Amino acid sequence: MPPRRRVPADAGLAAVREWARAGEPADRHTVATAVRFTLEELGERAPGRSVEVRVPPFGAVQCVEGTTHRRGTPPNVVETDAATWLAVATGALSWDAAVAAGAIRTSGHRADLGPYLPLVSSPG
Repeated sequence: MPPRRRVPADAGLAAVREWARAGEPADRHTVATAVRFTLEELGERAPGRSVEVRVPPFGAVQCVEGTTHRRGTPPNVVETDAATWLAVATGALSWDAAVAAGAIRTSGHRADLGPYLPLVSSPG
């Protein structure tokens, strides 16, 4: 069962829309809310605990079915910055392009999130 949402869907979608309108730099609260909302959305759409997705300093989520990780550094990790994460989460940037550019760092054979993205249709 995925964890309960901490960011209400309407507030999360509003933050994603505001981030898209503001572009870089959106205010920190908007970025934090949009990142946390999209991470929660990923956790709901791809439940599990085999991959840890990190978007420091705003949040992380464990997702994708498979071997459950419990302690230490997980074998399947995805890490990126907030702007890149929101771009792939909204479809403004493809997963493959972001990985190829080095904007997303992955480790482990389950760390391909391409099949789960975008999470929110590109606002606009």
